[in-house]
Amino acid sequence: MNVKQDLDQAHSDQSSDHPLPPQRRPRGFAAAAAAASVAAGCAGGPSAGKGRKEREKEKERTKLRERHRRAITSRMLAGLRQYGNFPLPARADMNDVLAALAREAGWAVDPDGTTYRTSPVALVPTPPPPPPGQLAPFPVRSAESPLSATSLKNCHAKASLDHQASVLRIEESLSPASIDSVVVAESGIIKNEKYVNPNPINSLECVEADQLMRDSVEHEGGFIGTPCIPVYVMFPTGIVNSYCQLIDPEAIRQELRHLKSLNIDGVVVDCWWGIVEGWSPHKYQWSGYRDLFNIVNEFKLKLQVVMAFHECGGNGTGDMPISLPKWVLEIGKDNQDIFFTDREGRRNTECLSWGIDKERVLRGRTGIEVYFDFMRSFRMEFDDLFGDGLIAAVEIGLGASGELKYPSFPERMGWRYPGIGEFQCYDKYLQQNLRRAAKLRGHTFWAKGPDNAGQYNSRPHETGFFCDRGDYDSYYGRFFLRWYAQTLIDHADQVLSLANLAFEGTQLVIKIPSIYWWYKTTSHAAELTAGFYNPTNQDGYSPIFDMLKKHSVTLKFVCPGTQSSAQEHETFADSEGLGWQRDVCKDSGYSKAKKQPRSSTSCLLHVSASVPHLHAKGDVLVGA
Repeated sequence: MNVKQDLDQAHSDQSSDHPLPPQRRPRGFAAAAAAASVAAGCAGGPSAGKGRKEREKEKERTKLRERHRRAITSRMLAGLRQYGNFPLPARADMNDVLAALAREAGWAVDPDGTTYRTSPVALVPTPPPPPPGQLAPFPVRSAESPLSATSLKNCHAKASLDHQASVLRIEESLSPASIDSVVVAESGIIKNEKYVNPNPINSLECVEADQLMRDSVEHEGGFIGTPCIPVYVMFPTGIVNSYCQLIDPEAIRQELRHLKSLNIDGVVVDCWWGIVEGWSPHKYQWSGYRDLFNIVNEFKLKLQVVMAFHECGGNGTGDMPISLPKWVLEIGKDNQDIFFTDREGRRNTECLSWGIDKERVLRGRTGIEVYFDFMRSFRMEFDDLFGDGLIAAVEIGLGASGELKYPSFPERMGWRYPGIGEFQCYDKYLQQNLRRAAKLRGHTFWAKGPDNAGQYNSRPHETGFFCDRGDYDSYYGRFFLRWYAQTLIDHADQVLSLANLAFEGTQLVIKIPSIYWWYKTTSHAAELTAGFYNPTNQDGYSPIFDMLKKHSVTLKFVCPGTQSSAQEHETFADSEGLGWQRDVCKDSGYSKAKKQPRSSTSCLLHVSASVPHLHAKGDVLVGA
């Protein structure tokens, strides 16, 4: 007992030597709650404990309601970004959503929140009918009309092709005022019976005959110096054979005479690498193209030539088959890695792999040097035509089908629309490039392609890589896709740099495909396999346009066709959303950076038409 008293005394002495710090006095709501609890404690113990439990339950219910509200908000924002293409910030709130919806409905929203309706479009009253015996006045379209006066300047040329059973398809989203864009509607690129013709509002059938006749008389002397859009007709591939000899010059003269009567401005001709340098390296044969260009010059027509570094007829298009040069194919028998390769090891001989751009595997030359030598040979051979201004533009082939893309959709490999395609990076040269990039990043085990990306005809949701929350958005997925897309950009940058040296002072044109199927999914799988790193949380086209604006090239957007609304829903396609995104990227930097007057190749429209005298399919190319 004495020991216990001594311990208590020692503890009290220690407490007096080190007093406890004073407690903070509760304020505000905490003070009111403390007072209430004290009062409740004085009144009775059981009721005070019950009140605390009720308050805790209410706090939990409030937290659950807040979590539920945030989950709903998150799903709403994700849906607007994924399916509505709303440019919402990463941490968007309801104000951002309301502003985006208001702008979509046609309202104007200022940064301070002021919202007002934009000025309505004035309705043009219908003129009264003319009195008896007087001709009706010529119909006039306002500037706001979908079919503007500028687009009517060349309609008479296109309408004159109707008796030739030609099929002219005009993309609805093309605006006559758009700059530096090209829309191509080619038949046979994607074969599907569900395709339908576009809305006829902007088609030629809605233009009255007297309008076409008046425009024809007004510009009878030609299109030079007028604000209208020049028209170019593309020759079929079979006019020059594999020995670079011109086939049937008289039929070509007859066709050009007919086109000249329609006030066509010029023609587009493919110059095939597999024909000109087809048999031996450094041995260029231009005789057939020289004869063709001389005939074109007889009719005072302009020329747009295409540097075609790919093969033709490999995807079942029905055109005359034109392979890569024979000596290149001989090299490919011993070293198949000069061609693009898929995960199964299948080689695609449609064009050379970009992995050999800096590898001396082509008889002592790199891929880039081979392209430059071909372009320089053409420039030297036809220097007189450049000096006379006959050659208006040169299109540079950059990949499969001459387009800036990987050959991810080869029909010879079994691909059919709307398959997602496959990555084409499994040749040893691209794999070496990937290993160097992974080592530089510090993750050598990333030096491989994805093993869960499906097959050519897979759907995004059937794969572990492209499905929602799939591996495409993992650390590895983002690294691989950035490397894959950067390889495409580097190839185009190097080829265009040398093209500007070879064709200094001449307008350059490139083709960019419109891959719009699966655009409404989060991964945009078809774009990823083609080399465009453009999922919903990335902008894959701005880096490309930033590179292209350095070279002042004209863009040609290749549209494979139109779809019915049912098929667009089935394939989650959105051609309008893709066009809107690219217009935003282009308008934000590309068109502003050119700072040059509008030339005859700044805006192009490429539509299919038949050329009956040559018994082959050609194309009509419209540009402004």
